Amino acid sequence: MAHGGLTGLEDFAAIIEQHQDRVFRTLARLTGERDGQEDLAQEVFLRLHRALPHFRNRAKVSTFLYRIIVNVVNDEWRRRQSSRRMVAIDEDTQVLVHPGAGPEELLEQHDFQAALAEAMRQLPLGDRTILTLHYQEGRKYEEIAAILDVPLGTVKTNLFRARERLRGMMGEWISKCRISR
Repeated sequence: MAHGGLTGLEDFAAIIEQHQDRVFRTLARLTGERDGQEDLAQEVFLRLHRALPHFRNRAKVSTFLYRIIVNVVNDEWRRRQSSRRMVAIDEDTQVLVHPGAGPEELLEQHDFQAALAEAMRQLPLGDRTILTLHYQEGRKYEEIAAILDVPLGTVKTNLFRARERLRGMMGEWISKCRISR
């Protein structure tokens, strides 16, 4: 059975193989959790499989997939709203370090990454989503607009506002660092 250019289970298996790392990485960034990630990823690929008959190659599969990821996370977020327990994702956070960096610099970089991860967890899901798609996943404005199904101007406005909120939160961390020196 053809799916707008995609055929059969072999093609679906290839899609899973090609995109599974992206799905897990994006889920971790959006939820801030590792627990239950397999279930969420399974839901993402299940929805993708159900949606493939309607996929007409007007967008890239990755754009279509990001939209599904965002929808799955939004649905999960609504289910969990009464108990917002977040788990640190520090182990997934990697810091590029200058080979000559000393222990003090390494500690400062680690502290910054931890503060950034915490600030991201505290942001509303919409802010975290748009920041993750743009800065961590490297998606362009046009692709984010397609993923979120909003106008380009809305993407730019929401990204600006989310960045300002994050900047405000990180400004407190930076102030604390300056005071402690």
